[in-house]
Amino acid sequence: MTDARMLRGPDGAGGPVTGPGAVVEPGTVTGPGTVAEPETVAEPETVAEPGAERVAGGAVGAPARGRGLRLLRGVAYAVLPAELVLVLCLLGGVRMPGAVLLVGEALVLGLSAAEAVAWARLRRRGLSRRAVVAELVPGPALRLLGHELRLLASLGRWVARRPHGVAGADGVFPHGRDQAALMYGFAFVCVVETVGMSYLLAEWPFVHAVFLVLDVYAVLFVLGLHAASVTRPHTLAGDVLRLRQGAHLDVAVPLDRIAAVRREPRFSHERAEGELNLAVGSRTSVTIELTGPVDAPRLLGAPRPVRLVRLHADDPEALYEALTRARTGPSPSPGPLPPA
Repeated sequence: MTDARMLRGPDGAGGPVTGPGAVVEPGTVTGPGTVAEPETVAEPETVAEPGAERVAGGAVGAPARGRGLRLLRGVAYAVLPAELVLVLCLLGGVRMPGAVLLVGEALVLGLSAAEAVAWARLRRRGLSRRAVVAELVPGPALRLLGHELRLLASLGRWVARRPHGVAGADGVFPHGRDQAALMYGFAFVCVVETVGMSYLLAEWPFVHAVFLVLDVYAVLFVLGLHAASVTRPHTLAGDVLRLRQGAHLDVAVPLDRIAAVRREPRFSHERAEGELNLAVGSRTSVTIELTGPVDAPRLLGAPRPVRLVRLHADDPEALYEALTRARTGPSPSPGPLPPA
């Protein structure tokens, strides 16, 4: 490297040269009022690993697996409904060309193999089984499946009289009593429809079997909705109030977020932003105002921040008193009386 102090200008006079090719040391004055900045050394260029994609700003992102998973999901959205239609046609007696059957089975086998490969790769990256399922299956489909499974599990808990999530709770507040007559009425109507459709469709065995399965599932679904309300009561444990409705809503409200609690019987509820109405038989009996928003996710997972909650309990007075005591705490002991 050439030292700028040892170079001379064209006239032979001493002084630093600042033209092309000269390197100036830090602190060297190169002109009136100008001080050269320290020399900047470029850092070595980062080389992305194979399979990594570059994101905005030049940063190296995670391996580009998002596009592959989206493609896999798209193929599943197309193949699985087509396979279902094919199975229904075969069960209905429709003759299908051999080539169509062969292509359909090949697509299903190929999709299954691709899913297995994706599962193995994600597991090798250290993801848990639940995380892998979340990567491969869309979130709304998982939430719907979980809701149906919770309904069926609630039927078993209802028969066994085993409520869910009440262990260790300081207070348990059931809320399904006032809707029992309505739900039993719906179930009875579904049973009548099942019998009627079975009689009308007796001459078409395949259609009769399809409608029979759907009608029986409808009866179980209605009973499961009521069973979920019975076996999933509101609970108060420690400093958290757990509010539930059926098998699709489970919200934890910290007591320090509660600004006010009041008894407020209501039979009509208009939808409003930031309000959550947990009505039972179109009725709520307790209103809770919050100091800050609490997330109450919707059925498919969409966020829903709420600042006011209206709910119902079979014994609303007990719920109101329990919340009042938990928020205020016990009064301190006054101690012994002073001597006279």
